[in-house]
Amino acid sequence: MNQKIAITALASISALGNEKSTIWNHYLKDKTAITEKEIGEQKNWVATLPKEIKAEIKALQESDAKYRNLDLSVLYALYVSRQLIQQTGWEKETVFGINIGSSRGATTLFEKFHSEFITTNKVSTLASPTTTLGNISSWVANDLQSSGPEISHSITCSTSLHALLNGVAWMQAGMVEKFIIGGSEAPLTPFTIAQMKALNIYSKRTGDYPCRAFDLNKKENTMVLGEGASVIALEIGEKNNALAYVEGIGYATEILEHNISISTEADCFQKSMQMALKGIDFNEVDVVVMHAPGTIKGDVSEYKAIQKVFGERLPFLTTNKWKLGHTFGTSGMLSLELGILMLEHQKAIPIPFYEQKLPKQIRKVLVNAVGFGGNAVTILISK
Repeated sequence: MNQKIAITALASISALGNEKSTIWNHYLKDKTAITEKEIGEQKNWVATLPKEIKAEIKALQESDAKYRNLDLSVLYALYVSRQLIQQTGWEKETVFGINIGSSRGATTLFEKFHSEFITTNKVSTLASPTTTLGNISSWVANDLQSSGPEISHSITCSTSLHALLNGVAWMQAGMVEKFIIGGSEAPLTPFTIAQMKALNIYSKRTGDYPCRAFDLNKKENTMVLGEGASVIALEIGEKNNALAYVEGIGYATEILEHNISISTEADCFQKSMQMALKGIDFNEVDVVVMHAPGTIKGDVSEYKAIQKVFGERLPFLTTNKWKLGHTFGTSGMLSLELGILMLEHQKAIPIPFYEQKLPKQIRKVLVNAVGFGGNAVTILISK
């Protein structure tokens, strides 16, 4: 890193809530936030937003006539961005960039409009503008009345960490000094869940932990979807209010054998982790927040990649998907949030069904994300 990049604020909504203290208290418990809900005409394991947050999202939607036709993925991003900007203390005239991406985008509206088209052979006037991916960052920019660059992209499940890469690049290039970075995902729709079931990766388990993310002994895939949005504020240089610093960034792409493939030892993760750790003493990395989606191959291959990179001295390994589900494009940012919270509280969050020694201190945390297409990203953060 040519210059220090500080993370000065964070905001999120997920099945764990919307306030740092509430979210941290959830992490301190072994209980999952995944429950069985009726989506469409079927019951499925999902991690949904708490009722009180859904009510606040509804109030936001009804607060402005222009917002009434927006997809949940956009509304979630508006909600967390408002929370974030209150924390930053930035002046009205502050120029900042925005990059908030999504893997699936406007799932609810897209399915609604497509269903209407199949039935009537016509679509609503707003079908196209409300389902384009650019909706998210552009509406956030409008809501915050920002004048800086606004970018939207979709790089499957590593989307929000790719947004961080992009923001760092803009800032290191001297084009802007501040950035709002994140992801937003509202994938709890019948068609989206059906797609995951068609891949045979969705959880059919019963019991306390429907998603067995990083259970290396499981015999079946156990991925479960969750919804939510998460954003952070990035600023150049040392800051008194810094929650953490970005010390390293890494990225890599695999050559695919098929549409959802990942190599046996996750070559993409090996490369992205090695890039993020360039010039760093590996012994200072005390925790790795894994992508670990709850699939057999996804979990095992990432573990093997970590073994290849770190050798016999493995850091503490954790993931949050057993607790709040896989939020697609938001997942990397929610993992980063967990990393920041562990640095702040100097406490590692274990996985209930994976035994390991807790670290005595937490100096640096490595955060991984990867998506269909083998697009891996690794971020190294420190206090």
